[in-house]
Order: sequence, then C-alpha cells, then structure tokens
Amino acid sequence: MRICDHALVVLLALGAGSALAQNLPPVVGPGGTPTASRVASKPTTIEGRLSRIERLLDSGTLVEMATRLDQLQNDLQKLRGDVELHGRDLDVIKQRQRDLYLDIDRRLRRAEVGNAAPAVPPAAPATPSTPPPAVPATPAPAAAVPAKPPATATPVAPATATPAASAPPAASPAPAVDPAKQQLAYQAAFDLLKEGRYPESITAFEQFLASYPGGAYADNAQYWLGEARYVTRDFTASARDFQLVLKQYPGSPKVPDAMLKLGYAQYELQQWAAARSVLTELRKKYPNSTAARLAASRLERMGQEGR
Repeated sequence: MRICDHALVVLLALGAGSALAQNLPPVVGPGGTPTASRVASKPTTIEGRLSRIERLLDSGTLVEMATRLDQLQNDLQKLRGDVELHGRDLDVIKQRQRDLYLDIDRRLRRAEVGNAAPAVPPAAPATPSTPPPAVPATPAPAAAVPAKPPATATPVAPATATPAASAPPAASPAPAVDPAKQQLAYQAAFDLLKEGRYPESITAFEQFLASYPGGAYADNAQYWLGEARYVTRDFTASARDFQLVLKQYPGSPKVPDAMLKLGYAQYELQQWAAARSVLTELRKKYPNSTAARLAASRLERMGQEGR
C-alpha cells in the first residue's frame, strides 16, 4: 500500500505539472512567434509517463513487488530469530554436557576413594606384631636346658641396636599425607574448572600435582589440566599433559579419554599422522568405549578432509 501511495503522489505531481504546462504562455521564438512544437512535445512526454504508470498500477506489478518485499523482510526477521534461538540452545547444551561430564568424573572419584579407603587399615596391623611372637615361641623349650646360651644372647642385643639406628632413615621418606586435605585441594581445582575459570584451574591443578605427585587424584588432575589447556587453545601444552597421563598412569581409567584428547590436540596442531596414529590405536585398545566411537568419527572427518 505504501507503493500505491507513492504512485498516487507521483500521479498528482505529474498531473499538476501537465496543468501548469497547459496554463503557461507559449514560448516565443527569436522572431516573436510562438514555438508550438516545444509546447506540444512536453504534454506528449508527460502523458506517456502517466499512461505507463497507469498501466503498471492496473497490472498490479508494484503491489505484488511490495507484497513480496514485505514477505521477504518478515522471513528474514524470523530466520534471524531462529538463528539466535538455536545459538542459545547450543550454548545451553554444551554447558549441560560439560557439567554432566564433570559430575560423572566426580562420582567415579568418590567411588574409587570409597573402595580404596578400607584397604589401608589392614596393611598397618599386618606389619607390627605377627612375626615377633612366632620367633620367641619356638626356641623357648630348647633354650631352657642350657644356662649359658642366654649369656651369648646378650651380645646379640647390640646387633639389634644397629638396625634400630638404621630405622630413622627408613622412616624419613614416609611423610604421611592427609587424604582429606588432598581431596579438598583436588576438589577446589576441579570446582574452578567446572565454573569455567580455566586460568585459575590450571594454576590450581599444577599446584596440586606439585604437592601430591603420587596421590590418589594425580591421574585425574593431570588429565583435567590438559582439558583446561585444551579449552584455552593451548594445544601444545595440552598434548603434553595428555601424554603424561598415558606415560605415568597407564592403568588409569582416564587413559582412553586422554588418548582421544591427545588426538584432538594433535589434529589442531595439524600433526595429521600423529593424530591418526593415536586415534587408530585408541579404537584397537578400547573398541567398546565412548572415546573409541568419537575417535572413529574424527578419523572419518579426517578422511573426508583428505588428512
């Protein structure tokens, strides 16, 4: 309808122009005679334009074009809204997937700690008292007949004193680690990662590994350190962290995931041969794992890209 309004304005303007042209005095030539040809030519061109506009209006072309333009604008606005909505949904899905993954890891850690906790107490009572009572119980009847062998047993006492002197160095490399304190340190670093504070989590995991290099959470801390660096696109350091998981903790349940993320990091570093090798090895060693399925998907993508 806006196009029609503009067209009507043009028609009115052209009509006024034609009326003015008809009311104007004739143009006088150089000899004082009016030049009727020039006056007659203007109404002809204006009438032609008017007839052309009238034909366009009668055919409905302008109205159809205006309708199509409005429809295209509405479709464009709808598409923009859909794109923004899908973008928000994708961000929510990514965040939920990350939270779910971290929650599963936390539950696995709790299960591992619960299974390892009762194994510590039986090891302590096994060492102290069982051997000593068995040794004096057997020689007691044999040593009761002679009276002088006990006297020879007195120089044996300094022999036992010498291992007592060597006992302090054996006790020195056994500083007791508080498992509760270790768990709190790991959980603090893990919470930073979960909150998306990746630089702080990297620092916390590095401090944890320096304080508890052989702790119960060392393999997980090394893996999540690589994850934090991968998210921040430090692929070189991330690949190094995942390789440490494979070398230092070969029996860890994090090994399949570490192999997968190592292949991803090498892919980002354009180390195509190394990435293909580690992902193929992952599929062979852990064929039924989720990491193996993701590795197969990445290998298929590399094949399509010609890598």
